[in-house]
Amino acid sequence: MDIEFVRSRFIKHFDGTTGSVYTSPGRINLIGEHTDYNGGFVFPGAVDKGMVAEIKPNGKDKVCAYSIDLKDYVEFGLNEEDAPKASWARYIFGVCREMIKRGVDVKGFNTAFAGDVPLGAGMSSSAALESTYAYALNDLFGDNKIDKFELAKVGQATEHNYCGVNCGIMDQFASVFGKEGHLIRLDCRSLEYQYFPFRPDGYRLVLVDSVVKHELASSAYNKRRQSCEAVVAAIKKNHPTVEFLRDCTMDMLNEVKAEVSEEDYMRAEYVIEEIQRVLDVCDALEKGDYETVGQKMYETHHGMSKLYEVSCEELDFLNDIAFDCGVTGSRVMGGGFGGCTINLVKNELYETFISTAKERFKEKFGRSPKVYDVVISDGSHKVC
Repeated sequence: MDIEFVRSRFIKHFDGTTGSVYTSPGRINLIGEHTDYNGGFVFPGAVDKGMVAEIKPNGKDKVCAYSIDLKDYVEFGLNEEDAPKASWARYIFGVCREMIKRGVDVKGFNTAFAGDVPLGAGMSSSAALESTYAYALNDLFGDNKIDKFELAKVGQATEHNYCGVNCGIMDQFASVFGKEGHLIRLDCRSLEYQYFPFRPDGYRLVLVDSVVKHELASSAYNKRRQSCEAVVAAIKKNHPTVEFLRDCTMDMLNEVKAEVSEEDYMRAEYVIEEIQRVLDVCDALEKGDYETVGQKMYETHHGMSKLYEVSCEELDFLNDIAFDCGVTGSRVMGGGFGGCTINLVKNELYETFISTAKERFKEKFGRSPKVYDVVISDGSHKVC
């Protein structure tokens, strides 16, 4: 993201002086989908696309905020009743409120921000925005007394309390904790985390965006959660210590096969296998074995498509093209029903894969997919 551009807009829209510049990235998740609410592992990394904000205390009791991308200006106070109408401004307001709740003496400030996280591609532009402001307010008004984990929780609480989205912690966690050349295995039950090297020499990581979002997403997501909870309840009768599908084995699942619906069985089978795949990918990365990583990605796609049934025709088509082109690994990324595939591609196959994907996708669906190369990068930090 062009910091000088953000600075020029800040100078233009405010009093001609400069402030401090902060940035936070969007994220990818290499593997571990629908495992978070089942107490399992996720495996995200921060990317080289994110949000950049310039911020300067203004000596008032209100925030004056300019969205460079939307060309929209909003002012709001810092009390609960001052919530702005504009949805983008509610993210900043929510972070201010959540920091105040944690004892940070947030005062008024001027700010302008912009981002290059592609919207709707499942790379968590909202988490990047929240993390940028949480990190900045902690630095400007809080003597950096709030730890990084709490900053991630500030972003999550902003979604819950001010934006009406009941999200997990992964997106904000990856944005705050990102580390160049590393992915992060987060245990969604204990919140313990560990960095694993991700330096795929000879490969590129690329997202192919189907540019589609099917309306099923939220209701279908809730149904999947209910399936998982129903299976856990059945297994718990035989194994009282079980709390999540994370605690279950395929043997335990098979014991209750006759007691749960076929659909619930399939959902649980996918989750139990996916939690294991995250661990297998971590082992493979420690050995530098990217071929196994790729194989596990294909297995995840198959599971999400056939067992969890959260893929769609466009994503299955992109996955098939990747396989036909000899791409090392490919799968749907995110909750499903649209969005991107994430692909691990050998350098020498890259051009052929991208041109084939664009051509065949356009032929079938009448529009071109978007392509985003991503590099695993650092998390939230002050730029200047």
